[in-house]
Amino acid sequence: MAEKIIVRTENAPGAIGPYSQGVGFNGLFFFSGQIPMDPNTGEIVEGGVEIQTRTVMANMEALLEATGLDFSHVLRTTIFLKNMSDFDKVNTIYGAFFDENPPARACVEVSRLPKDVLVEIDMIAAAPDAG
Repeated sequence: MAEKIIVRTENAPGAIGPYSQGVGFNGLFFFSGQIPMDPNTGEIVEGGVEIQTRTVMANMEALLEATGLDFSHVLRTTIFLKNMSDFDKVNTIYGAFFDENPPARACVEVSRLPKDVLVEIDMIAAAPDAG
């Protein structure tokens, strides 16, 4: 019987509530939304949506690496934006992490995000031997 795997790494921000950084089951990994928090300081990275998006993607990369995966294993993402007018900037940075066969995705504007950040992204990935 498959068991639930809790993903933990110090290379990405720790949970700021009652949730895990990620959970795996039957070769699928569900990664909690990442915000632009520096995992070393616990502080939000300032400087606009571009630097915040790069930080979010670096945090996601750390979570993927903690499970032996990379961006090629990502099946689906959701991007939460404070302002949809930032879509093109975020899309350019996000797209650089998926050079071919990008995942399915949703992108929505929300009224507010944790810690008043500009962007949050969550992901679902699959281990190569799953299925």
